[in-house]
Amino acid sequence: MTKHVKSSDIRSAFSAAMSAMYRNEVPAYGALMDLVARVNEKALANEPDFKARLEATDNLKRISEERHGAIRLGTAGELAMMRRVFAVMGMYPVGYYDLSTAGVPVHSTAFRPVGDKALKRNPFRVFTSLLRLDLIADQELRADAARILETRRIFTAGAVELTEKAEKDSGLSKDDADRFVANVLETFRWHDKAIVDGEMYHRLHDAHRLIADVVSFKGPHINHLTPRTLDIDRVQALMPDYDIAPKAIVEGPPTRKCAILLRQTSFKALEEAVAFEDGKGGWKTGSHTARFGEIEQRGIALTPKGRGLYDTLLDASRKVVRPAADGSNAKAYEAALIETFQAFPDDWKTIRAEGLGYFSYSLTEKGSKTSIPAGSDIDALIADGLIQFDPIVYEDFLPVSAAGIFQSNLGDGAQQDFVASPNQQRFETDLGAKVLNEFDHYAGIEQSSLDVCLNALTRRPAAE
Repeated sequence: MTKHVKSSDIRSAFSAAMSAMYRNEVPAYGALMDLVARVNEKALANEPDFKARLEATDNLKRISEERHGAIRLGTAGELAMMRRVFAVMGMYPVGYYDLSTAGVPVHSTAFRPVGDKALKRNPFRVFTSLLRLDLIADQELRADAARILETRRIFTAGAVELTEKAEKDSGLSKDDADRFVANVLETFRWHDKAIVDGEMYHRLHDAHRLIADVVSFKGPHINHLTPRTLDIDRVQALMPDYDIAPKAIVEGPPTRKCAILLRQTSFKALEEAVAFEDGKGGWKTGSHTARFGEIEQRGIALTPKGRGLYDTLLDASRKVVRPAADGSNAKAYEAALIETFQAFPDDWKTIRAEGLGYFSYSLTEKGSKTSIPAGSDIDALIADGLIQFDPIVYEDFLPVSAAGIFQSNLGDGAQQDFVASPNQQRFETDLGAKVLNEFDHYAGIEQSSLDVCLNALTRRPAAE
């Protein structure tokens, strides 16, 4: 009987191959990875207690491995096949994001591992967007874009064959898994020859730069990869020393003692030489701007109550100062953000007590030697030093932040007004599956950890 490779191992192999390819294609990404590694090493050295908790909760290895990528697809068929490909790697669609409200004509999901064990093995995820052709006002251009997209095939025959084999056999052998990774990697590879002529490219570009990026090429090249840092403000400050130009502001919540959700920054997208069809069987040199490097700092996953407070405060801060695309009011925006977020508690005890965040529970040394009667109160067990809690890392994304990253790397003029039209039902129809609810996922991890603690405490024989 053929031994199958674990989906998490296929995911690890794919993320490593993707990182190597992107470093080769975008050398600045390698410099960024080196910078982040140095900052993380120093942060851990300066915070031994934090390092100890990461080790105790089996999260320390995740710091160097954690990264995500982003890809933009053009058709429902591409999205449905991508779902099947990612499923082979143990990655499933979590969350629905409508970016049209922020001036970007896409809606998205995040393909990622689900469950504490899979996340700890390898947390690689891909933010995957589908172009909203229905938001293009020019009907003729919309039809032209659809026609162009229908002519391309973004997956190799091998990728399709091996995906079907994995589905049929419930897994892949080592040799097949290696071939699968190599074939799927081709979908994410950069192509410097467009599949449109210069005139069509500029028509698409004038409608929206992201539309040109999605429609004009043979495949949906990975547009960024993202290492995780423990000190994003330090990375932001040091990027110029590494000849990397950072975007003006860090997206997400302000600097805090207790990190919440997700903070992101990036280096500006590269202008890269590409060739366009000249209509005479030849090629004409031009340029395209799309690929960049991003950095993320992840904090605690918030409950619906906590997320509601976050969204309210973010909206309030942007009413005071709305960040300009060119970064001209970055300092004023950061000040408004810090002031507004004073209303969000900044210690773990209060965040937990007010039901704002999700936590993972574990027994203390004292708790590992103690037995209790069934039905004991969790707060009392924490107060008695039997159970401790650690924040559950947020593994998902924020629509406003994602749009901010897109816009800063598509150019100052990329933000446009579209009719806000979230359509999760349409997205899920195109996807061929329902997206998972992130709040249910975090609540399940939290409850499972609590059940393990309570079961251990109540089943242990009482000390004589």
